[in-house]
Amino acid sequence: MHARPVTALAATALGIAAFLAPGSASATPEAAAQHDEPLVIAHRGASAYAPENTLAAVDLADSMGFVWVENDVQRTKDGELVVVHDDSLARTTDVEQLFPDRAPWKVKDFTAAEIARLDAGSWRGATWAGARVPTLKQYLNRVDANNQKLLLEIKKPELYPGIELDTLRVLGAEGWLDRRHVAGRLVIQSFGADSVRAVHQRRPDVTTGFLGTPAVADLPAYAAFTDQINPTHTSLTAEYVAAVHALKGAHGKPLRVNTWTVNEAAGAVRVDAFGVDGIITNNPDVVRDAVG
Repeated sequence: MHARPVTALAATALGIAAFLAPGSASATPEAAAQHDEPLVIAHRGASAYAPENTLAAVDLADSMGFVWVENDVQRTKDGELVVVHDDSLARTTDVEQLFPDRAPWKVKDFTAAEIARLDAGSWRGATWAGARVPTLKQYLNRVDANNQKLLLEIKKPELYPGIELDTLRVLGAEGWLDRRHVAGRLVIQSFGADSVRAVHQRRPDVTTGFLGTPAVADLPAYAAFTDQINPTHTSLTAEYVAAVHALKGAHGKPLRVNTWTVNEAAGAVRVDAFGVDGIITNNPDVVRDAVG
């Protein structure tokens, strides 16, 4: 792994974390471990405070003491995997300024080199100017350097045939498919049931999650190829969580539930009472304080 340089962005992230939790022990791995049930998962990194899906957001989550981060993976025109949420680059980068004649600015229509030129931080403020859209390789190396864990979402797989195999290839090349990572540091999820199934078929040892709220009657079919059912918090009830937990997933253990995206304390308390296993949030500090 590559040592992480102390950049201006990293220093800023540390400063913001100190402001958010002054004098707190929460910035230590030991303190973070105390909050693993329910897991508090930093959605696109600490995205309430830093530009989403950037290395700066990962670093900020780390400095705040959060072990688990979530990210989104898509594929460029020339086959590189990059970490970005929308299928268009317009919302979170300056692509419209650099490439004004390339509307609608879809990720799949740009090369990796073109995307590497984009500013993915200024939209969140001058503090983050110069942040880039990371490649999946860069993102994995940073998460590993931070000793964090990853909930990786394959985004819109219908746009990128074969992206499951591409993702597994990069994970393997960067050391993320060894026993240590697979045993407890990696989950691959998607809204596409076929995508989740494809990952499970290729690498049955990898933990997988389905994003959505299947009907209770359909849960056994999902349990054949996934380990988690990860629904939006607005669709969740205690009865549904219990129905999921009553089934064993692809690895013979009870299915788990990670719900999203819970950003307020009251919502966190509500879903915690339902018995969820994890809470995916833009505001991990708020959720940690609410359920810790």
